[in-house]
Amino acid sequence: MKREFFFFFFIPFVRMGSKWRKAKLALGLNMCLYVPHQKLEDSSPSPSTSASIKHHPDTANVPSRFSSDAVPLSPVSPPGNESRPTTPTPSSSGLRVSKSATKSSNRTCSICLASLKLGQGHAIFTAECSHSFHFQCIASNVEHGNQICPVCRAKWKEIPFQGPASNVPDGRSRINPADWPRDDTWTTSVRRLPFPRLDSTRHSSSLFHATEPGTFDDDEALDQQQENLELSAIDKDASKKNSFGAIDVKTYPEVSAVPRANGHNNFAILIHLKAPCTSSRAPVDLVTVLDVSGSMAGTKIALLKRAMGFVIQHLGPSDRLSVIAFSSTARRLFPLRRMTETGRQEALQAVNSLISNGGTNIAEGLRKGAKLIVDRKWKNPVGSIILLSDGQDTYTVTSPSGEHSRIDYKSLLPLSIQRNGGTGLRIPVHAFGFGADHDAASMHSISEISGGTFSFIEAEGVIQDAFAQCIGGLLSVVVQEACVKLECAHPNVLINSIKAGSYHTSVIADAKAGSIDVGDLYADEERDFLVTVNVPVDESGDEMSLLKVKCNYRDPISKEMMSLEDNNEVKIQRATVVGQPIVSMEVDRQRNRFRAAEAMAQARVAAEHGDLTGAVSLLEICRRVLSETISARTGDRLCVVLCAELKEMQERMANRNVYESSGRAYVLSSLSSHSWQRATARGDSTDSTSRVQAYQTPTMTDMVTRSQTMFFGSPPQ
Repeated sequence: MKREFFFFFFIPFVRMGSKWRKAKLALGLNMCLYVPHQKLEDSSPSPSTSASIKHHPDTANVPSRFSSDAVPLSPVSPPGNESRPTTPTPSSSGLRVSKSATKSSNRTCSICLASLKLGQGHAIFTAECSHSFHFQCIASNVEHGNQICPVCRAKWKEIPFQGPASNVPDGRSRINPADWPRDDTWTTSVRRLPFPRLDSTRHSSSLFHATEPGTFDDDEALDQQQENLELSAIDKDASKKNSFGAIDVKTYPEVSAVPRANGHNNFAILIHLKAPCTSSRAPVDLVTVLDVSGSMAGTKIALLKRAMGFVIQHLGPSDRLSVIAFSSTARRLFPLRRMTETGRQEALQAVNSLISNGGTNIAEGLRKGAKLIVDRKWKNPVGSIILLSDGQDTYTVTSPSGEHSRIDYKSLLPLSIQRNGGTGLRIPVHAFGFGADHDAASMHSISEISGGTFSFIEAEGVIQDAFAQCIGGLLSVVVQEACVKLECAHPNVLINSIKAGSYHTSVIADAKAGSIDVGDLYADEERDFLVTVNVPVDESGDEMSLLKVKCNYRDPISKEMMSLEDNNEVKIQRATVVGQPIVSMEVDRQRNRFRAAEAMAQARVAAEHGDLTGAVSLLEICRRVLSETISARTGDRLCVVLCAELKEMQERMANRNVYESSGRAYVLSSLSSHSWQRATARGDSTDSTSRVQAYQTPTMTDMVTRSQTMFFGSPPQ
């Protein structure tokens, strides 16, 4: 039976009781319109809305902190209990739509590929071209001007809009056409689009749909003003010291005195480095490789866009950014561009154009990101790749015999950018495993090969905080290519071992010298390495020199290699009689750290072989040993952190299901953090007060705080 619709205009003083309410519900008009503060070319709604929305009682809510896509940020006072996003919860709003929307109830959403049937907890949006989508899927893709239907490429005149019903920033208001009941948290509407300007349309088309070049050497030239500043810095003081200040090097022997008549086969010496604190930093080339597969649909991709908005906002005009999106294949959205005002706007457009669908081809995304880094014509002093994925790599390598094998990610990274590649280029890949279904082993392997870190983002809401912590480090690099040189200072002293986690170490054949390849350091970042030597019997004097320590590094601004003028020489007292030796607290706490990291690695091997009981036992034994050490008895914070972390791992190895969903990723992110002595996101927190953030630098802490206390609106002055 044909059904006709009539539109009624409501006047504020008219009260018609329940009949009016029933009429407007039947017409699907229970919506409110969002009117931007700035005047649009055509902001009035169409008199006959051809797009329609179905809204169900269990439609998800989203916190007001995340009320838009990747747009500039403004600082606000720290929020209360609503400061972090949560998993969507049922809503009380209820929209009804015209008959045309019901035709798509047996179809699938073209963005997330899930069913569009009624009653499954999703609002359904039917566009004027008759294609239907989950409202949550399509809203984040059209929020900032993407007017094209993902299915038929038709250009829409009206688009769905989603946003908070209250507390709208920047003085923008929401207007309700009549005194209708509305949801207290989220409201939906169809917004009339302004007529596009020809220049912006042409630019958008060339930006996102142009054919990719065979060689990615079309990167934007570096800032000439920055280059002039670098040359000026070199001219001023290139031969004396770096522009950031010198690395602070300290050494701590295990004990200060050893009897002359006694020898010691494994005498421990701690070497402590601390990078200088400075407000200056080197500019960055950042390539983000982002998973936009079908599993990222909805809340995940919306939060990813907002996290990228935060990153874009905090890059300076001398920094360059490129975005690569991958699903079944990978595509570079735009070349390396400086984050000037224009560059930021283009980056935001690229991020907001992301649509989730297809499979998960991590290998292709990583290959393209590495190619971009290698092919670029210009190079900023600091370079890095951020890789994020929420799924297993669905594309395998086929051997000549036709068998499928696990991807060799090392082969995808050119030797020139690997940490042991023999060149100074070294580009770390900081990998982020998102959710419970990602391939933690592969992501950790990629980060280890490149010298980057692996972070486990368990809760969707902390993705922005995790990115903030990472770029807080990348935007504070003050030392590059740091290398510690060791030389025995006594003819009878030999180097037995060097404990440095994942850092490359070497000892020459006669054990008289060695080195530690440290690489980049962030401002205020610290590194601790344990070297063991033999202390021979020596009756010749009251003092013995054991080891000479020297540090070389490159200044990222002047690009000059620097060397500390004064060598640190480790000495101990040799007396006929020595009282009760006092063990260095610094050495004891670092021994605990290495002991805990070794236990974690052993427990992981046991868990991967199916022996979860044995894995839990290894962690418990280590925890008991740590609790009895000298530093633990004095309440050392690092020891408290380690014991709490070991306990958490035991809980995440309670059974196979728990280990598969979160235990493996948690252990690997912990190992990554301890092996590089660098902060990673772990579980559901990047808070600097968390028990697992032992390596967070002040700049990282500051950036995470910004992430947690900023909302999306106008950029700060």
